[in-house]
Amino acid sequence: MHLFYLPGFIPGEINELPEDESKHALKVLRLSSGDKIEVTDGKGTLYLAEVTNPGNKACRFKILSQTTSKPKDFYIHVAIAPTKNADRIEWFVEKCIEIGIDEISFIQCSRSERKNINLDRIEKIAVSAMKQSQTTLFPVLNPLTSIKSFIENCKEDYKFIGYLSEEHKELLQKAAPASSRYCVLIGPEGDFTNDEVALAFKNNFKPASLGNSRLRTETAGIAACHIFNIINS
Repeated sequence: MHLFYLPGFIPGEINELPEDESKHALKVLRLSSGDKIEVTDGKGTLYLAEVTNPGNKACRFKILSQTTSKPKDFYIHVAIAPTKNADRIEWFVEKCIEIGIDEISFIQCSRSERKNINLDRIEKIAVSAMKQSQTTLFPVLNPLTSIKSFIENCKEDYKFIGYLSEEHKELLQKAAPASSRYCVLIGPEGDFTNDEVALAFKNNFKPASLGNSRLRTETAGIAACHIFNIINS
């Protein structure tokens, strides 16, 4: 069954896929009247639908049924410094969506190697990952912001910074309780500066270890996302 993403979708008498999705449905998938499709609003609702009028440019459909996912009692937010290689941060986004994530923020740190991101491309990759994994929840994707601004405005209940020292060795899976709202900071390849760590501590972020191995930035982000999901499984 082919899944289509329509953000903000509200069923009406006449429903049609947006231009890019219609083109894919008609020109690539070659859907015709009577074919079944699935449509999601990215907020947890899945619609079973039937193609009714596959025109030259617009693919219309009617709703047959709908189901809504049970609300989760936890929330996963990963704030990560973009990697120098854009492919690696895109891979991070893809895999976290497959695992399950609610929000991704990109943070500019003192030692960040990349000073900008292509959010439009990341959103397209995120949509593709959502469809591939057949999930109905599309995460919030926030533009690049300074780590200082992010730290000072983060509102999650349990806030962590991926930071390891001789004094701070508690594993993330032991520090994070189930059924909670989490945020974890993942720094650049050069790690956070001492000032950034101090600022995080001042704003109630707790240090958390992801294990003894030294992880790449994108691997650390995926590991943290997976740990939060395991805690709540």
